[in-house]
Amino acid sequence: MSYSKVNASPATMSRNRVAPAPGSGICVTCLDGCPGPCEIGRSALRGREILYPQPYSKVTAGSEKDYPVDYSHFNIQGTCVGAVGVAADSDKATFPAVDISTEVGAAEKIPLRVPYFTGALGSTDIARIHWEAMATAAAIVGTLVVVGENVCGMDPDAEFKNGRIVRSPEMERRVKTFQKWYDGYGGIVVQYNVEDGRLGVPEYVVEKLGVKIIELKWGQGAKDIGGEVKLDALERALKLKSRGYIVLPDPEDHVIQEAFKQGDFKEFERHSRLGMVSEEGFHKEIERLKKIGTKHISLKTGAYRPADLARAVKFASDAKIDLLTVDGAAGGTGMSPWRMMNEWGVPTVYLESLLYQYLKVMEQKGAFIPSCAIAGGFSLEDHIFKAFALAAPYIKAICLGRASMTAAMVGNTIGQMIIKGKVSADIAKYGTDVEHVFILAAKLKEKYGKDFQNIPAGAIGMITYFDRLNAGLQQFMAGARKFALKYITRDDVVALTREAADVSGIPHVMEADKEEVEKILHVSSVPSVKPLFKGIRAEKAALNL
Repeated sequence: MSYSKVNASPATMSRNRVAPAPGSGICVTCLDGCPGPCEIGRSALRGREILYPQPYSKVTAGSEKDYPVDYSHFNIQGTCVGAVGVAADSDKATFPAVDISTEVGAAEKIPLRVPYFTGALGSTDIARIHWEAMATAAAIVGTLVVVGENVCGMDPDAEFKNGRIVRSPEMERRVKTFQKWYDGYGGIVVQYNVEDGRLGVPEYVVEKLGVKIIELKWGQGAKDIGGEVKLDALERALKLKSRGYIVLPDPEDHVIQEAFKQGDFKEFERHSRLGMVSEEGFHKEIERLKKIGTKHISLKTGAYRPADLARAVKFASDAKIDLLTVDGAAGGTGMSPWRMMNEWGVPTVYLESLLYQYLKVMEQKGAFIPSCAIAGGFSLEDHIFKAFALAAPYIKAICLGRASMTAAMVGNTIGQMIIKGKVSADIAKYGTDVEHVFILAAKLKEKYGKDFQNIPAGAIGMITYFDRLNAGLQQFMAGARKFALKYITRDDVVALTREAADVSGIPHVMEADKEEVEKILHVSSVPSVKPLFKGIRAEKAALNL
């Protein structure tokens, strides 16, 4: 069985001519004379351009790989008995009574009205374009929004002195957008990588812009080497190289310059350097961030090997940081190489299961346990409940990257349709203006009055999506009789396959509640399933059925 598609994908705009061989992905009969619509064929023409999802910077992308175990291999346990966190009274234990607020932090907590926040929105065009909507929505909803890597370094109007950032209009815009709507819940997080650190981004945003939460990012990009950006102008490529970035091909090479001017290729690539993690270096950096006035410190780590996850847990515990976000393989915003998005890293279920094991060990040793968030392909309320349960009680929030951006992009698209008077028929059934199409628009207008007109349609879309998540999560939690997030436990989910049980340590469905069942039935042990089936078959045979 093949778990991923090879050599053809909508992500790279490639396809097979006929059915592919399962291993190589090459057409069973590769025909001489074929123009090569597959990934190999397109690579023969465009080379490294085909490494990335297309059209580049216009899409977000998620892995096509069908991992052996994912969150669908677990189901949520429900019960008809009692209530935890509220009186076991049918008039009080209703799903709207479920508390889905949370908090993250060490010495001082950051309150969140909802238990999900955005993934990092960095220097790419798609992040820049949708920042206003997503930051506005995050502030109104009352959660975190993360400014990703390279924003200052990529800002064409940024000003530097002695190689350090002194002003970035784009970073200012991002911070002020959130601050405009902020009302005490959530916060704006600024993430930094090797390049940002060299440019002095943490100092700039803390000292000049009043940012309180800084996030270190291990490695480079959420994937193994992600974080690339395409540049369509020679002048831009030259400027970014002068700021210290790796730019390929070399824009200072006269042969390359001539080839670009002739149209032989149309884009340069900007790459960031790989981070180098050490225990001593990590703790020195934490102390440095504290000295410049950082109030809260977060660490974002990707789907690296288990030893690196253990390092993240140990270092985060020793440094008593405020938040550890662990990002599993499968998600992505589309800037990483496509095959890397499919074939690299530890998938989220496996990574979260390891995270639980490592945190449990640390807790048993009496160590500090940081607030943890998990990321990696989540989109709907069942994912969120399962992610909280799988590593309970350590998970305090869920990071939603592509899903949050999808909601904002759709909101923006429909908003533009409304402005142009070209609402499609499937949307027009709800209406042709903002207040009829977006179900929460009227409520937002009532709350914000004349300021409602300043809320982007993309923000309304993301707010409305989060509201759906709120209701769906409350319903699942009410069904499990858990009326606050802190009451969710690992036995609120059950494994549907033996492999899922083995990976996670969650009991298989046929073994769940075994001890309680024995008590209810007043027996020392419950018969296994196979003997029961044998007995049923014998009864059928006796009756000639």
